[in-house]
Amino acid sequence: MATEILGTTEMETEMAAESGSRNFIEMIIDKDLAEGNCTKVITRFPPEPNGYLHIGHAKSILLNYGLAKKYGGQFNLRFDDTNPTKEKTEFVESIAKDVRWLGADFEDRLFFASNYFGEMYEAAVRLIKKGKAFVCDLTADEIREYRGTLTEPGKNSPYRDRSIEENLRLFEGMKNGEFPDGSKVLRAKIDMASPNINMRDPVIYRVARMTHHNTGDAWCIYPMYDFAHPIEDAVEGITHSICTLEFEDHRPLYDWVMIECGYKSRPEEAPKQIEFAKMYLTNVVTGKRYIKKLVEDGTVDGWDDPRLVTIAALRRRGFTPESLKLFMELCGVSKSNSSVDYAMLEYCIREDLKLKKSRVMAVVDPVKLVIDNYPEDATEDVTVSNNPENEALGSRKVPFGRELYIEREDFMIEPPKKYFRLFPGNEVRLMGAYFVRCTGYDTDAEGNVTCVHCTYDPATKGGECADRKVKGTIHWVAEKTAVPATIRLYENLVDEEKGVYDEETGKVNVNPNSLVIREGFVEPSVAGAKAFDTFQFLRNGYFCADCKDSAPDKLVFNRVCSMKSSYKPV
Repeated sequence: MATEILGTTEMETEMAAESGSRNFIEMIIDKDLAEGNCTKVITRFPPEPNGYLHIGHAKSILLNYGLAKKYGGQFNLRFDDTNPTKEKTEFVESIAKDVRWLGADFEDRLFFASNYFGEMYEAAVRLIKKGKAFVCDLTADEIREYRGTLTEPGKNSPYRDRSIEENLRLFEGMKNGEFPDGSKVLRAKIDMASPNINMRDPVIYRVARMTHHNTGDAWCIYPMYDFAHPIEDAVEGITHSICTLEFEDHRPLYDWVMIECGYKSRPEEAPKQIEFAKMYLTNVVTGKRYIKKLVEDGTVDGWDDPRLVTIAALRRRGFTPESLKLFMELCGVSKSNSSVDYAMLEYCIREDLKLKKSRVMAVVDPVKLVIDNYPEDATEDVTVSNNPENEALGSRKVPFGRELYIEREDFMIEPPKKYFRLFPGNEVRLMGAYFVRCTGYDTDAEGNVTCVHCTYDPATKGGECADRKVKGTIHWVAEKTAVPATIRLYENLVDEEKGVYDEETGKVNVNPNSLVIREGFVEPSVAGAKAFDTFQFLRNGYFCADCKDSAPDKLVFNRVCSMKSSYKPV
């Protein structure tokens, strides 16, 4: 695994090294505090409540919260709910839950942009009175046509020179519902020849009769994001408005709204917008419209399907807040876009769980094993360490008997070279129990193995023998005390060979093997597992009790991630 900070430019890496590994945002904050541009750091996470958060949002949440915590400031959660057509209370609740789960404590500071609609309206009126905004009757297509291109300047709207009095009257009429939807907009009056298209008299209000999840039908005009967002920051006293790189070209408009509406006098003052690079995971689906389609057509069983990388899905699959924090730390903060392989995320969850969780025996794809020379009705307990890497977790007793279940892949009739598990004549160690030698096997009419027969050596109790060694060790579950469990084996939702999206259909290229369901068995210590209880199933990976479908009397486990296999077929 790379030790450098992914996506960080060489200059930023050198700056961070010289400043005690601070990232470029921390250096900006240090400078602002030193120069008196702010006295207390206040950050926010400002999601739109139009879907579930994904892992990319986790980076923003943890970054904003981490900065506030580091500088002894405060962190707000604020919903930018200025577009009621796509917003739902369901999304508000899920986002707040995700932020809390990640450990980003916003305390009682849960805010909504819609709470400031009155303030935003008054700010727009101030702009009109200053001659800095006008009501425009151009259609949306005409506004785009007038805007110009990246190489050609735009041209003024024929309504740009309306008087202040007429603009005030028309804007009030917009608010009072006197005009049809889409018939009029309020635009900032800036510069249609600006090289930055965002500054070419952008729309800041539109007429739209939409029922809002928070304000109901109180408003029939709604502010545009670029106008609303800086006002929200100003009202809340945000000092550093941290956003992703696609908003870099919007920063001049952010400062223009702040200054012209009277919230600050110069760009250097707080609130200050700072942009950082998004984090991209390879071969995953993060687009909300794509996820929505997968949910609607039943490809996945909701926004929290464990194959997705929404925060809710990662939580359900068994990822921990600590693993996501480690992942974000390894990815770093920079101005350079970069892609990170999903394998790094799996590395982080393994690192977090390996010393915390018990290692138990579970057979995912069972085949029966009978020890023919073991007493037929006898049972005994064998002692097994809960985690050999963490002695503090202690040990447990596991029932052992004549009839066991083992993994089907742990037996082969005709094995390849370097296969050290069971095959006719070969001896292996049953983990924590005895050495057994394969003496035969039974098959059904189709030739499928239904039972493996062995003999055991009583002198090898505990799985050790001074006078001989075996190369293979396999796990097992005693048939008499085995606990049935449904085991979900997850792979990447995306067909990696085809890429994430099919350009012709606009759909996700779904891996048909992204979910394999097995009916297996777990040892008795796992019985009664509750939602989110996580174990390492020896040699199979980490598994988490599903929070929706698992119950003490019907266990369902999701594979969080696999273990590295000691055997790789040719």
